[in-house]
Amino acid sequence: MQADFLDAHERHWTDAETLFQAQRWANADHLYGMAAECGLKRLMLAFGMKVNPSTGSPVDDKDWKHANGIWARFESYRCGHHQGAAYVLPTPDPFTDWEVAQRYAHQSNFDQARVNDHQSGASQVRELVKKARREGLIC
Repeated sequence: MQADFLDAHERHWTDAETLFQAQRWANADHLYGMAAECGLKRLMLAFGMKVNPSTGSPVDDKDWKHANGIWARFESYRCGHHQGAAYVLPTPDPFTDWEVAQRYAHQSNFDQARVNDHQSGASQVRELVKKARREGLIC
């Protein structure tokens, strides 16, 4: 299947919000990380990230990062693009304590306080994606 970072970003965000409202903290947390990762990868694509034309996956294995590594990787693309100054992420990175492997963790390890930080981080990415769409950087 062809990667579609924008669709994945929107889908993971919507599902995370639904799960958050249902107080399903563990899966909401996982999907906020996925939403942030996909949104940033879509922006990175607009800023010059090369992808395999047959899969849509990043060519450079340094771009094969999840939410806890993509925040910093995004900066390398943003800083090298003439429109990048308008797409600054806040610091600190809210996903330093998030890992994709946590999808295997028991749900008792997750609570609203933990998920709030990741929801906020994904929301910040979502706002940048919406801005990029309004400004025609991405479609």
